[in-house]
Amino acid sequence: MRKKLFAAVLCCFLLTIAGGHGLADRIILATTTSTADSGLLEFILPVFEAETGWEIDTVAVGSGAALRMGRDGQADVLLVHSRADEDKFVAEGYAEARYDVMYNDYVVVGPAAGAIGYNRDAEAAFAAIYENGLAFVSRGDDSGTHKKELFIWHALGVDPQANPAYISAGQGMGATLGMAVEMDAYTLADRATWLSYAAKGGHVIVCEKSVDLLNPYGVIPVSAAVSDKVNAEGGQAFADWITGETAQALIAAFGAEEYGEPLFIPDAKR
Repeated sequence: MRKKLFAAVLCCFLLTIAGGHGLADRIILATTTSTADSGLLEFILPVFEAETGWEIDTVAVGSGAALRMGRDGQADVLLVHSRADEDKFVAEGYAEARYDVMYNDYVVVGPAAGAIGYNRDAEAAFAAIYENGLAFVSRGDDSGTHKKELFIWHALGVDPQANPAYISAGQGMGATLGMAVEMDAYTLADRATWLSYAAKGGHVIVCEKSVDLLNPYGVIPVSAAVSDKVNAEGGQAFADWITGETAQALIAAFGAEEYGEPLFIPDAKR
């Protein structure tokens, strides 16, 4: 986690002292921690660079922070999973379009010997956690995962902060999972990061396949009108590539052999 944070800070520092995004053939991608923690970016980005000639730098943060980077002209293209906020970003003029890329789903994970049995109703799982005062680690970082979690609490009509065992981590998905395992607590995770997370300890999926746990990802090239520092051409090139045949095939293959299922389902509509 420290290495990723250092890389993000270093990237932003270099952009600042350069007075922009650097050379015209470089792209800044602001994306979620799940695409980085799952290994997806490491799997697909070398192919993108080899096929297109563009060089890409990534900053992995929560979806909310990635969208703020877009609004501030600090990124050329976004790969995020917070659909309502993505649509708002486009409607407010920060981008001309948002494109479907892929989806997976969220899962609730917790101790195998815990008080919650397996079910397929996210609201029931969250209600049991709240009513029994069980430990729950929240991303607490304005990410798409965090907003999905808050959506479920809101649907239940409860304030999770009223549970003394509710912890706001303010961290990415991998770090949040680590805290949940260490503290014998529950958390909401995207399936891709959970499957690829090695140090599961005694944790298992306790809730999945609930209708409200779908997790779509979109790519958004930032508009050149936002800032003269935005590499709109590069951002659009990445959006075109990741929604094209090569990238969609790579996404479909990622994780399938190792986990018996792909970690993301390609969903581009071309």
